[in-house]
Amino acid sequence: MGVREITVRINGKTYAGRAEVRKTLADFIREDCGLTGTHLGCEHGVCGACTILMNGDAVRSCLLFAVQAEGADLMTVEGLADGDQLHPIQQAYWDHHALQCGFCTPGFLMTTQAFLREHPHPTEREIREALAGNLCRCTGYQNIVKAVRSTAHEMRRARAP
Repeated sequence: MGVREITVRINGKTYAGRAEVRKTLADFIREDCGLTGTHLGCEHGVCGACTILMNGDAVRSCLLFAVQAEGADLMTVEGLADGDQLHPIQQAYWDHHALQCGFCTPGFLMTTQAFLREHPHPTEREIREALAGNLCRCTGYQNIVKAVRSTAHEMRRARAP
């Protein structure tokens, strides 16, 4: 099996390594880069637990090979917080009890990050549609929707003059 050298930027830091051409990006992030916040659920792209941002777009890292990310700018859940200061999305999920076991949470957070960048004034329907690709077995989704709506409001308020 072929092995390739790859270099990616993850959360502002450069990572270089060797990866078999069949190694998934999710596995490279977790195993080679030591960033274990990206979770693997179904490994078929259905559950959304492995969602990260690649060049600003939400992607399923279990469906990409690490070599496909050569030169890419990636963001994982570890890149949201600023030290001990939670990102507004993380704070809203906490405040609105939008997490239970936490397994799916990184994927929801990263999906929310990408969605709100594109939709700063989302309707509830748009929020539900945006999150439809992420599965949670613990919650009824209602609090997740509340958290996203609250985050959108807070982020708009923070930008207001």
